[in-house]
Amino acid sequence: MRIVTWNCNGALRRKLSSIELFDADIVLIQECEDPAQSTDEYRKWAGDYLWIGTSKNKGIGIFPKKGHTVKRLKWEGQFKIPNLVSNNQSTHWRTSDLNLFLPFLINDEITALAVWTKGNNSPVFGYIGQLWKFLQIHREELSHQKTMILGDLNSNAIWDKPDRWWNHSDVISELEEIGMSSLYHRQFNEPQGEETTPTFFLQRKKEKPYHIDYAFISQDMLEKASMAIGKREDWIDVSDHMPLSIQIHT
Repeated sequence: MRIVTWNCNGALRRKLSSIELFDADIVLIQECEDPAQSTDEYRKWAGDYLWIGTSKNKGIGIFPKKGHTVKRLKWEGQFKIPNLVSNNQSTHWRTSDLNLFLPFLINDEITALAVWTKGNNSPVFGYIGQLWKFLQIHREELSHQKTMILGDLNSNAIWDKPDRWWNHSDVISELEEIGMSSLYHRQFNEPQGEETTPTFFLQRKKEKPYHIDYAFISQDMLEKASMAIGKREDWIDVSDHMPLSIQIHT
């Protein structure tokens, strides 16, 4: 099975031919518009899709191809930091407070979490902080076999801050504790923060490369998985992000 995750930088309806080059089984797109409120061609291409967003033009879309199926999982919960005297609102949160996460099932077999972390109007818990909060609520659901987390985290270990316990590196450690590893870092044997292959070019400039898109895979599938990242020369005219193509070998 081939799964592609890509931040398309908007207007996916105009980029469908680029996606078709992958011949993917499941297409997971960040920053795409809602097919239900777009063109006939896009709606037809989308098929039996899933979508969530903060506006009709900006969201996460999951598009099954070749007879595969996707089914949304209704994960809801809440978390409160224990043993604190303070009842400040920042010490407790709900799944619905966080952006953007879309849990789903592939073929009623594989659990996947599509991610496009947002600032979410939080100067402290933006981006990787949103995923850290999500993990506190849904660690159990993500601890099972045949599980993946895919998407744009807008995060890297190079931006860790010493006075935060929800840094990128802390989230990576928590994922490792529940049996999930970054496929890229396992395959290429590179440490977090020292990636040699970018997934994003700020302002599309070659001199501003970053690695901020990821695929985390549960240990039972990790050895059966491989990844390829799109090349800048092939994709920079279409998006500031490079697509990740994940092959799950059976």
